[in-house]
Amino acid sequence: MPSTNYAAREIHCKIVYYGPGLGGKTTNLEVIHHRTAPETRGRLVALAMAEERTPHFDFFPVDIGAVRGFQTRFHLHSVPGQVVHNAIRRRILTGVDAIVFVADSDRARLDANVESMQSLHDNLAAHGRALAGLPFVIQYNKRDLPQAAPISELEAALRPMVETAEGMVCAPSQGAVARSGIGVFETLKIVGERLVQELVA
Repeated sequence: MPSTNYAAREIHCKIVYYGPGLGGKTTNLEVIHHRTAPETRGRLVALAMAEERTPHFDFFPVDIGAVRGFQTRFHLHSVPGQVVHNAIRRRILTGVDAIVFVADSDRARLDANVESMQSLHDNLAAHGRALAGLPFVIQYNKRDLPQAAPISELEAALRPMVETAEGMVCAPSQGAVARSGIGVFETLKIVGERLVQELVA
């Protein structure tokens, strides 16, 4: 649940970018940070190791303005994609308010996408949470690759069905080429709007 500081009249929301290693999570955050006005963003913190660019996390807050008289900040994090760092993935999901799942469109990475989606469900369950209870979006990244799988193929493998009071609904999705900035802000807008809707409900 978003953290509210009534004295400062601030709401802080944690959005986690989840997905397989080298799928584009860090690139999304780098593009958002680079293209966001300096006065509305914090410092981008990235911890790197040899085998992957972000084995721990990327993080920075983005000020999105006022919601019901409270200044609202999105804190964007990404998790390491490699299985060996699963304990870190789980820790970063602590207190998550929304999820962006960044899938790699490369057909050769389909198994890695499926493994990462399963680990997302498992790690949320370890916190007593479920994807069904969170605003989320699936981003199909690297749509420019010649070996990119069709969206329909990726959706068949990945698009989780979520149980709600109204029945079964599908996750919203967005195609992207994160390294070019295509679909990056559209993805953030989808999940951000869903998160704000919950704040004002």
